[in-house]
Amino acid sequence: MANSGPQKCRQLQRYTSCGSRLIVGQSINLIIDWCIPYKIKNKEAACDIIPHQSVEVLVVSSTKKRAEIMFPKGGWEADETMIQAAYRETYEEAGVLGIVEGNLGKWSYKSKSNDNRDREAVMFAFNVKEEVIYWPEGALRTRKWMSVEEVMAECKHVWMKEALARFVFCLSSSITKTDDDDGGGVGGSLDHH
Repeated sequence: MANSGPQKCRQLQRYTSCGSRLIVGQSINLIIDWCIPYKIKNKEAACDIIPHQSVEVLVVSSTKKRAEIMFPKGGWEADETMIQAAYRETYEEAGVLGIVEGNLGKWSYKSKSNDNRDREAVMFAFNVKEEVIYWPEGALRTRKWMSVEEVMAECKHVWMKEALARFVFCLSSSITKTDDDDGGGVGGSLDHH
């Protein structure tokens, strides 16, 4: 995927009839796509009874509160699908390339921005295949690989913890069904970039 940097112009952004920007991972007032980037660190252990112990999850820092961790997320352009937006935003914010996998569902939350509006996040699993050294928001964010347990303990957002729990459940189900392939994935590839 060729990308010169984070999307700065808003001409291609999708907006609701009320003028709210649609963001991938949110819906109704604002649709925002969020991804849970992950990698299997030990494929042999992934088929054990507790497969989430063989998974690492990538989190990024907030641009406003650098100590606060979150999953990559972002806006949905008019000339792209939601999957393409999820792929692009994960690259821009976390500097990783991979495969957008199964839709994990939708979660509602309150925006912490000035408008304090209700948002809806659409969460995807993102199977990381490559981590780049330089990425568009690399100067604005830090990224960190963590265990599922570490993210659950450190994340301040209940809905993100619920999404991570759903991810672990889906991954566990996927691994037990696909132990004859390359380590599974969550819900199959949705990679359409």
